[in-house]
Amino acid sequence: MILVRTIKRFSIFENRTCIGAVLLFVLIQSAHCENWPGWRGARGDGTSLETNVPLHWSAASNLVWKTELPGKGHASPIVWQDKVFTVVSVAETEERKLLCLDRATGKLLWQETVLKSMLERKHPLNSHASSTPATDGQFVYVAFLDVNQMAVAAYDLNGKQKWMVRPGAFDSKHGFCSSPVLFKDRVIVNGDHDGQSYLVALDRATGKTIWKTPRLNHTRSYCVPLLREMAGRMQMVLSGDICVASYDPDTGKLLWIIDGPTEQFVASPVYSEKTKLVYITGGFPDHHILAIRPDGSGNVTKTHIAWRTNKGAAYVPSPIIEGDYFFVVSDSGVAHCFESASGKLHWQERMGEQHASIVSANGLVYFLNDEGVMRIVKPGPEYQLIATSALGEKCFPSPAISDGKIFIRGEKNLFCIGETTPRK
Repeated sequence: MILVRTIKRFSIFENRTCIGAVLLFVLIQSAHCENWPGWRGARGDGTSLETNVPLHWSAASNLVWKTELPGKGHASPIVWQDKVFTVVSVAETEERKLLCLDRATGKLLWQETVLKSMLERKHPLNSHASSTPATDGQFVYVAFLDVNQMAVAAYDLNGKQKWMVRPGAFDSKHGFCSSPVLFKDRVIVNGDHDGQSYLVALDRATGKTIWKTPRLNHTRSYCVPLLREMAGRMQMVLSGDICVASYDPDTGKLLWIIDGPTEQFVASPVYSEKTKLVYITGGFPDHHILAIRPDGSGNVTKTHIAWRTNKGAAYVPSPIIEGDYFFVVSDSGVAHCFESASGKLHWQERMGEQHASIVSANGLVYFLNDEGVMRIVKPGPEYQLIATSALGEKCFPSPAISDGKIFIRGEKNLFCIGETTPRK
């Protein structure tokens, strides 16, 4: 809207040169000041277009602010303009809360209880607030487990609830972790669980179910779908339910499917515009990496796998594409760099046990291990460590990047990292 109003003012004087200059300036600014509106950022793949993200920090340097959170959780922070959002669980009161913090200072602006109910059983490495929220700049959308029902809610940016719905049952001995993703006028949530599994699309304005697609194998998984135009059509790709599958996000209709290659998945897929391949890593009990051509129809198990390997696969941390390379880090903490086109392994390096997903900025790749140590690596056929930084606190959630800052959620605190001291 700012851009439109600016152009209209200049058009009164018919100054096309000035219009072009303003447009170019705004586009350059927006390219370097991205919001991080949901799971894995603006594109859902962990990448940031920003080039001014810090390389070095500690508990005493380049720390813009540090805020203790009023609860626990593994959900990543999200960022929209001057606000940061995340969710927590308060064990003592059995509350699950949505939090809003001031981006500049870290001050807690408001906290709202989304639901209060018995805490679900979970895996020891999971939490009761693991689903990362999503925002479109008007509302924030959250998902929790309410005993045996998925609960999805929408809040405005001042903390007022707009709607809450329970679109389906959910049962898993490992707990809940289904982050909502946004597409057009809908909120899409993965309901893979140990029962009548489903994918569901809800109307952003009302929470009403637009479509609900059953999944066949009734097996728990926690993959957040990747939405991307691939092979000339919009696709929603996810692994889980003993398959890798693509759906039409407008209708929920299955486009193509690959059997297996294992039972359970957590890590999200990524896509390379260069290779035109979608990549998945998983899972349990077997570990696989697949590079898949997304132009198929029906069952493409025998025809559309471009390359595959069992080496270096991750169960929980999501991988990333940076340039010509596919990066993945196993839960045990061994990072692997593959040539994305061929699957050729270039290098492997130990990073420390890791459950946070990989992110990238500055053309570099950021690995955050469970001890809160970040290793920053330059993509290439040889391992090149650029920097190592630590905050002195355990970290499971994936980082967020926005406007030259990295937002890292630790066991107790949310940290904002930025260049408070000049780069040497």
